[in-house]
This record gives sequence, C-alpha cells and structure tokens, in this order.
Amino acid sequence: MTGVPLYDEIGGTYTSTRREDTRIAQAISAALGDAASVANVGAGTGNYEPRDREVVAIEPSKVMIAQRAPDAAPAIRGFAERIPLEDGSVDAAMAVLSDQHWDDCRAGLAEMRRIARRRVVALTLDYAVGDHFWLTQEYLPEARSLRRRDGENLYALAAGCAGAIDVVPVPWDCTDGFFLAYWRRPRAYLDPVVRSGISLFHLLEAEYVEQAMARLANDLASGEWRARHDDLLDVEQLDLGLRLVVWPAAGLDGEDGPDQSSR
Repeated sequence: MTGVPLYDEIGGTYTSTRREDTRIAQAISAALGDAASVANVGAGTGNYEPRDREVVAIEPSKVMIAQRAPDAAPAIRGFAERIPLEDGSVDAAMAVLSDQHWDDCRAGLAEMRRIARRRVVALTLDYAVGDHFWLTQEYLPEARSLRRRDGENLYALAAGCAGAIDVVPVPWDCTDGFFLAYWRRPRAYLDPVVRSGISLFHLLEAEYVEQAMARLANDLASGEWRARHDDLLDVEQLDLGLRLVVWPAAGLDGEDGPDQSSR
C-alpha cells in the first residue's frame, strides 16, 4: 500500500477537513445490508465506519491511527493486500476511497472477499467520468498521470463483472473534503488547509499546484470561471464518477468474481 509514507506526512491535519458526509454514509450503510460485523480496509481516521455494527479497522499509517477518536473501532496495522484476519471472519469488508493507494488492487479485492462471509462494499471512482471534472481538465491535467500504471482500481475490476455498481452523486455542500467535493465551491481549492487533506495535491509537484491555483484565482477574480461554469451554480448534486460497488463474498456467487477476471 503505497500510501503509508504519504499519510504519515499529511495525516496530521486530515481530520480538520475530512469529515464524513451523512448522505454518502447512508449509501454505504445501505450497501452493507444486514452485515453485523465489518472490516474497514484503509480505514484512516474512521470516517464512514458504521456505529451500529461491530467494526475492526485495518490501516497501515500510524499517524492516521493516532487520530482515531477514543470511541472509534479498534485498529490493526495492516495492508489491503495482506489483511491480518482469518478467512470469513467478518460479515462484510468495506473500503472508502482507499484503493487508489493500494499496491495491487486485485490482491486487495481478493483479500477482502476472503475475509468476508457475505459481501464486499467499496466506494471508489470511475476515472473516465472523473476526468471531465473542471478542476482536472482546466487546471490539473497532470493528475491523470498519477493513476496506477495498470489502470486498475476497484471500479475497473467491477465493471462488467460480478460487482453491482451504483452512482453516488456528490452533493454541492459535501462535508467530506475529498478532491471532488468542492465542485460548486471553487474558492475552497485556494485554501492550503483544504488542499492539505487531499492526497492528490501532495502527489503533484508543489510548483505545478501553485501555478494552477494562481490561474484558478485569476479566473475567479475576472469572472472567467463563472462564465464557463455558470450552469453548475444551481445544481444540487453532480455525478463526478463516485461509485459504490458491492461484490458477494468469495464462494457465494459460484464463480471466481472480479478479482480473478481476465480483462
């Protein structure tokens, strides 16, 4: 999981801008269904962990674990590709926007299906849709080069296979400050505190980010941004590629499933 050094670096301010959005949390909870026990893989500080179920958190970063609330679920240091739990030890395994940091998404998905008795639930991204986001297209096109070389994430592994996929629109007032969250609030991206909680800004060259933010600031001041995106200002929610995917646990569907597909 390549995100360990990164989140050890940026994790100290993570909780100031990354708070779960209740609407997204409700969608994840519904997808977990009747699962009474859940493993959260790449759990971070504990956002989106259900409070009404038994949860065990799997997280590689000490900095992130240290910021978990005192009443949060117990956390175990571990990686998606080598989850330190027995076969079928929980009803469900979940991952929330953590697969972009895994070294091997196929191995991570196989591990999640191994430990889950009923299902695997993942909030992930359809990059083909996300590429049309104005911030990426107009200001940060190099962000596309940061994807895994094999092009795989949990959405890619689910598309056309055994995973059921639902669109999760991003509300305009989303309280979780991930990269897509401020699509109708562009001035937020100018705030270094906001950017500090978004891993993509740390992966790009600092000078490149500063130049991009300077162009955005100029376009906001001149009215150019509004002229291009005035149609967004009355939109309540937007499909930016956020996807909720559900797989059956290994062995329940009678086939190998998306983690074994040859695509």
